[in-house]
Amino acid sequence: MEINVYSKDGSIAGKRELSPSVFEQEINNTLISEVIRAYMANARQGTASTKKRGEVRGGGRKPWRQKHTGMARAGSIRSPIWKGGGVTFGPKPRDYNIDIPKKKKRLALLSSLSLMAKNGKILIIDEITIEHPKTKIFYDMLKTFGFKESTKLLFTLEKTDTNVYKSGRNIPGVNFTTASDLNALAVLSADTIIFSLKGLLSLKERLG
Repeated sequence: MEINVYSKDGSIAGKRELSPSVFEQEINNTLISEVIRAYMANARQGTASTKKRGEVRGGGRKPWRQKHTGMARAGSIRSPIWKGGGVTFGPKPRDYNIDIPKKKKRLALLSSLSLMAKNGKILIIDEITIEHPKTKIFYDMLKTFGFKESTKLLFTLEKTDTNVYKSGRNIPGVNFTTASDLNALAVLSADTIIFSLKGLLSLKERLG
């Protein structure tokens, strides 16, 4: 699959063949779903916690006698049916982590990249560099390519560039990653993946 390579000013700088071993693999939707579910589960902190009736302070004595009051019998003011009482079957701290084999991570990434390429959601810019951090410069570059403000863009570079990151981090929908950190969840969370030429070559080297 051959696509255009653009300059930062939006002009076509050449063409590039997308590696079939990375961007033309079988799209396994079941595997993608499984791996993304694991990524999202592993991002959960699992710190949510509530108190059972035995852990809530107070309620040690019976609020009123059992019979002849005209009211329903009650044993504690910390019963789950009382305001301020314990929580029935509430969450407790737990580990949501799901192990993902490296082979599955790799195959899911290849599937997701192939899906994005098939849908025409891959863009290559020959060089993504900014001399001094300036949001306006980065924003003007996005306007050059006709991206709307609501578009989710994932810039994939060879390595972290502080000036580029600082220039784009405050623009809604713009995210950054490196070729070595790219994963299926990041790919499918974006509307368009924008590679620098060096980032694309680094990804090809990583995935073969």
